[in-house]
Amino acid sequence: MLRSHSFPATLRLACAGLLLLLSLLAASASLAADRQRVTTFLNVTGFDVALDSIALSAASAPQMLGLDVGTFGNQWGRLSDDVFDTAVMRRMAEDILVETLDDAALDHAAAFYASDLGQRLVRAENAAHMVADDEVKQEAGSRIIADLVKSGSERLVLFQRMGRAIDAADTGVRAVQQIQFRFLMAATAAGVIDLELDADELRALLDSQADAMRLELQASGLASSAYTYQDFTDEELEQYVTALEQEKMQEVYELLNAVQYEITANRFEELARRLADLTPAQDI
Repeated sequence: MLRSHSFPATLRLACAGLLLLLSLLAASASLAADRQRVTTFLNVTGFDVALDSIALSAASAPQMLGLDVGTFGNQWGRLSDDVFDTAVMRRMAEDILVETLDDAALDHAAAFYASDLGQRLVRAENAAHMVADDEVKQEAGSRIIADLVKSGSERLVLFQRMGRAIDAADTGVRAVQQIQFRFLMAATAAGVIDLELDADELRALLDSQADAMRLELQASGLASSAYTYQDFTDEELEQYVTALEQEKMQEVYELLNAVQYEITANRFEELARRLADLTPAQDI
């Protein structure tokens, strides 16, 4: 359902004021869904696999901090597996969604994704989510986009509409900044890195990169869509995009984006804190 993003692509997906947004959504939900319905919803829509794919982002986390993962030996693999435990992340999502996901919105999204086209889309998205090497996916998608541009294909317009529908509130850039900020500040507080910027200076630096980041997000999203949906016809993509542009689906995506972003930020904060406990060059 949501895009799969390996680090730092996942890190480029969070929104400012996530907890505030979730609290507002919770307050406005007239009838929250029960846990079993939410669990079924996650499976039908493929959001459960999207959550699992957050774990793939851990591989490049040390690079963000200027660390060499090899320094930590086998400890690193055990730590990242523990912090990004898929059962833990799914439970976190369920805890939020049972309080915030409106039954009407749940039914609307589930009905589309349960259809024949919906399930084919979910299978394609799930497969794309779990491609461990994001560069492979991006390169293949970029080649497809280049061919579409050369041929003047309307398919490119469909992918652009899809990107806008998935992030209708245009929170992607602010999302990146928030996750980066939380991760770096947590690592600094834990003594993992010595950041020479204070909080205000770090925010200013991230803000200065916003325009370049927005272009990068757009290009990455187009390539990801081209790769993921290459086996679908233009007519099927038109049907999908039209469904994504509907108001109820927009509500669902706003919430699910926020949930995924918050879980990503939470897990990277936890990773930063626990990195301080690792002993360089020591295998246990």
